[in-house]
Amino acid sequence: MQIIGKILVIAGIGMALVGLIIWLFGNKLNWFGNLPGDIRIERSNFKFYAPIVSMLLVSIFMSVLWWVIRRLF
Repeated sequence: MQIIGKILVIAGIGMALVGLIIWLFGNKLNWFGNLPGDIRIERSNFKFYAPIVSMLLVSIFMSVLWWVIRRLF
């Protein structure tokens, strides 16, 4: 049961840090979601957006972060 508590605390701290980064640097993160490779189709009555490259970057960052956390704990 203690491991679940540890995971919840780490997840909470992580979400708080992400929220703080977005709050403080939100205006400087306009490039995120507009990278080459992100698919955006806009028609008169239809919009489609698939942030493929942006989500790949998030996946790589989260994988590295999870690897570091597992090494520390």
